[in-house]
Amino acid sequence: MLKLYNTLSHQTEEFKPINPPHVGIYSCGPTVYDYQHIGHIRRYVGDDILIRVLKFNKFDIKHVMNITDVGHLTSDADTGEDKMEKGAKKFGKSVWDLAKMFENQFKDSCRELNVELPKDLMHATDYIKEQIELIKILEEKKFTYKTKDGIYFDTSKFKDYFKLSGQNPKELKAGARVEVVEGKRNVSDFALWKFSPQNEKRQMEWESPWGVGFPGWHIECSAMSMKALGENFDIHTGGIDHINIHHTNEIAQSEAATGKSFVNYWVHHNFLTVDGQKMSKSLGNTYTVGDVIKKGFDPLALRYLYLQTHYRQEMNFTWEALEAAQTALNRLRKEVASFDEPKIGCAEYEKEFLEAVNDDLNMPKALSVVWEVLASSYPKTAKAETLFKFDEILGLNLKDSRQILESQKKEIPKEVKKLLEEREVLRKAKKYEEADKIRNKIIEMGFKVEDR
Repeated sequence: MLKLYNTLSHQTEEFKPINPPHVGIYSCGPTVYDYQHIGHIRRYVGDDILIRVLKFNKFDIKHVMNITDVGHLTSDADTGEDKMEKGAKKFGKSVWDLAKMFENQFKDSCRELNVELPKDLMHATDYIKEQIELIKILEEKKFTYKTKDGIYFDTSKFKDYFKLSGQNPKELKAGARVEVVEGKRNVSDFALWKFSPQNEKRQMEWESPWGVGFPGWHIECSAMSMKALGENFDIHTGGIDHINIHHTNEIAQSEAATGKSFVNYWVHHNFLTVDGQKMSKSLGNTYTVGDVIKKGFDPLALRYLYLQTHYRQEMNFTWEALEAAQTALNRLRKEVASFDEPKIGCAEYEKEFLEAVNDDLNMPKALSVVWEVLASSYPKTAKAETLFKFDEILGLNLKDSRQILESQKKEIPKEVKKLLEEREVLRKAKKYEEADKIRNKIIEMGFKVEDR
């Protein structure tokens, strides 16, 4: 029996899909205007674990994820510069090229951490028509009004607007929850469609019944999730920062349009801090998966590190913790590499592991069961069978342990070492062009060169 904490009910519940064994899941995807950092990626590893656990429980999964490539302003309110336009200026690219570049970076990061993404990612810019149609329905049902800068959703007309967040509407103040926008009737009202600024040509804008502009951030998720999964589906995931505004608005606009319950289970992941501090560019602690690899770590050591903290708990990242995770993963691989061919497994531990993952995805407990198996008196054949089964959820590529360890032992030939020394001399002399030629020669010999 799989149990999940449901943000909507504020309690842990037995998971019961609408149409068993089929399960529809929508994941809030990245806004592709900048690099996805290890805090973002922790959440997608969490989603990956959820999907693996569902499959382990014999459910048939339809997983959908959006790529936000338009309409997400720099403020969680309806003010500020569009993040895509801002990113385009920062990186000197068109918004379309920028979106592609950072979508690829996101995909690469997920691939390195063994996160299986949906085959068809839904791009917001591909579903403008569906977003406009949804706004038209809300307009017909009298849930909208017009201001100088756009079409807004009137939250006062939607009963139980705060049911997901549990906020007290009487305690909300203009300028506290969101920035004040001229013409808004209620503090919590939000934009469905924004008008393009006068005398300014945006790179992304579309014709609509209300004028040239672009969709608000929230409408894309409702339009795309319902198109892919239906008006009522099983699970919606995201970060806890989306509870009070983005997901609350999704529920309001979706249920106002359909008159039906939108999502049955809301699964939210907690934040990741670095050395006890929030990640920020000013502190220089916004790390990517690429940074982890450049420092010589196996990206799956980062996945192992994520597994050590429950997804609903805040996690603190340090390089020392990652080093410890790398050591633990290597030790685990060495054990597994010595195993014989897998045969009948360790039933008692398999039961204990399943109970852990089915208890709201308790991966720290599940990891402890892994080490209990290794310390047990079961024969290596049984341990192999059980751990390979566990790895269907852990995603640590344990079956490849022997090959991974062998590749780590690869001896560097004398010729390569000599070239490395020559390159270092050239780099110190600031003869970078000649140093790059040697670097390319080393790469041709089958070795990767990283400066750190």
